[in-house]
Amino acid sequence: MLRFSIFLRDLRSIRKALLLAAVLFIAGIVAGASSEGFEQFLLGQLQGLGEISQQLGSSDHPEWNFFVFIFLNNSIKSVLVMFSGLLLGVIPFFFLVVNGMVIGFLVKVVGESGESLFDLIMKGLLPHGIIEIPVIVIACGYGLAFGGLVLRSIVATGERRSGIGAEWRGFWRKLGTASLWVVVLLLIAAMIESTITLWLMS
Repeated sequence: MLRFSIFLRDLRSIRKALLLAAVLFIAGIVAGASSEGFEQFLLGQLQGLGEISQQLGSSDHPEWNFFVFIFLNNSIKSVLVMFSGLLLGVIPFFFLVVNGMVIGFLVKVVGESGESLFDLIMKGLLPHGIIEIPVIVIACGYGLAFGGLVLRSIVATGERRSGIGAEWRGFWRKLGTASLWVVVLLLIAAMIESTITLWLMS
């Protein structure tokens, strides 16, 4: 159950949900970078993150406090969004779009301010984001797959209904394995973000 190879194998079984999750996230980035209708909402999200960053940065142990906040924030939200798929996948859907929009809007703001997009992407996003972003997409993919399973259970009839029980048992096993590895990978990403990314951006 705990082997990483099993986690990777399980991902193939939800590849359609993962593809949908990736498309939604990319669509969110495009919308955040181009749409003007959500600027106040997205600006509020960035300002909130900026205030938290300032508070953590001015603490006695900024690296440790950044690490704890980033890890707990990302891991708790990711696991919750996986299990929130029980509500027909609605929450993972919006979680992907909103997070994508925040990144797209951040890129837009930095570009318009004349600051270096290269520095933002290569120093501020890529070091930890190369792990964090795919893991969040995977977590949401599981949430979407969960929603799909719930929907199939509702509409299933006849022979299809008889096989739903086995599908549920298999999915719970996959969800447990995925939850563990999502937390482990986000722990690694938080370590990178609170050290390497913090150092590069300072």
